[in-house]
Amino acid sequence: MPVTIRIAEERDLPAIVDIYNQAIALGNATADVTPLSTRGKAGWLAEHKPTNHPVFVAESAGDVVGWCSLSPYRPGRMALRYTAEISYYVHEDFRGKGIGSQLLGHAIAESPNLGIKTLFAILLDINIPSVRLLEKFGFEKWGHLPNVADFNGKECGHLYYGLRVKA
Repeated sequence: MPVTIRIAEERDLPAIVDIYNQAIALGNATADVTPLSTRGKAGWLAEHKPTNHPVFVAESAGDVVGWCSLSPYRPGRMALRYTAEISYYVHEDFRGKGIGSQLLGHAIAESPNLGIKTLFAILLDINIPSVRLLEKFGFEKWGHLPNVADFNGKECGHLYYGLRVKA
């Protein structure tokens, strides 16, 4: 499914939060367990400057159907300034249609223009679709923290996947 990918704007925040809250309800896509509010994410969006750590949205027929963020890793530690954490989420009605691939591909392609040399993703080890997507784009498993997440007695780990971006 072809989409238009662009920099997120403040008006996109309700859709971004709705998509993220769908991931929370899914139970395997984020370690958050309580839905977020648009007000609570406004500062997060404002901190993601388009010139170095943007949030991209995938739009179809005027609706935001997915998003991807590039976040600074350990802000203020200058030796890490070329490293960013990548996160991505797709609306539940549009999963499995290639939107995650389009967002990930776009973010990887834009990374050199943003001064990013290394991307990494942190995901739950039970999130097999995300593992497959990252590996499809050449990300490699760089680490595993076993049983660090607890969902009401059901434990799972955190995986770290990384990619050196080609300039």
